[in-house]
Amino acid sequence: MHPLPANPFNDPAEDVRLLESARAGNLPALDALIRRHQPWVFNLALRMVWRRETAEDATQEILLKVVTHLGSFAGRSKFSTWLYRIAVNHLLNVRKSEMEEQKMTFTDLGRSLDDCGEAELPDESLLPAGHALLVEEAKLGCITAMLMCLDRRQRLAFILGEVFGMPSEDGGEVMEISADNFRQLLTRARRDLYQFMQGKCGLVNQLNPCRCSKKATAFMARGWLDPKRRHFTQQRLGQVAEVAPSRLHELQGMERSHAALYRDAPFADSTDVAARLRSVLATSPFGKD
Repeated sequence: MHPLPANPFNDPAEDVRLLESARAGNLPALDALIRRHQPWVFNLALRMVWRRETAEDATQEILLKVVTHLGSFAGRSKFSTWLYRIAVNHLLNVRKSEMEEQKMTFTDLGRSLDDCGEAELPDESLLPAGHALLVEEAKLGCITAMLMCLDRRQRLAFILGEVFGMPSEDGGEVMEISADNFRQLLTRARRDLYQFMQGKCGLVNQLNPCRCSKKATAFMARGWLDPKRRHFTQQRLGQVAEVAPSRLHELQGMERSHAALYRDAPFADSTDVAARLRSVLATSPFGKD
C-alpha cells in the first residue's frame, strides 16, 4: 500500500511553487504537480462513473487537458480551483457511463436489490478473493450505484461537499455556481440519497433486511461484482476520512451514519496516469529548452 497523498487543497503555495517551476520548463515539477492531484481527480471520477477503467481514462483525459492548457491559467483563482473546474466540466459532459446509460432511478435500484436475491458465499478456497474483501466490494459497489441514481450535478456536489469535505464557497467556484446554489444541490442530493438508504440499506437501518454479506454472491452471479477485477477494493491508499476534511458537523443524528459510509470508503489509487502522460509532456513546450 502506498502512503496516503497530501491534501492539495490545504497547501495552495505548493501548487504555485510547482506551477512556476513547470512553466520555467522543469518537467519533474510538472510531473510532481500532476501526481499531487492525480489521486483526487481519480477518486472523483471513480465515484462519478462507477467503473475503474472508465475512471482511469477520464483521469488521463482531464490531466491531459490540464497539461495542454496550463499556459492559460491566469491566477485569478487558486490553481486547485482551476484544475477541478476542468475536471468537473469534463465529468459533466463526458459520454454517459455504462451505469448512466441504464438511467437507473432509486426505485429501479431498490427493485434490482430485491430481485437479485440472497445467498451465502461459497467456500473461500473456491474464490480468488476472501469473503471479507468480496463483502466490502459488494458494499462499495452498492453505495456507489446509489450515487448513480442522482443526476450528474447533484452527484458532483455530493462528492465534492460530502465526501471530499469541500466548503460550499469552493464547491460553488469549482462548479461555477453560487455557494448558495451549491448548498442547495448538496441538500437535495443528501435528501434523496439518505431517504433511499434509510428505507433500504441494512448498514444504516438495522430494520432493513438487506445485508452486503448476503448480496455478494448474487452480485457475482449477475456480473455486478467480478472478484478478479474489483473496482473499489484494489490499490487502496486508505480511507477518504483520513485525507479529506469532514462536514459531518453540519448533519443531524441519523444523517451522520449515512455520510460516514461514504467517508469510510477507500481513497483509491489508480494506475500511474502521470507516467502515461510522459509522452505528451516530452513533446510539450515544457519539455523544450
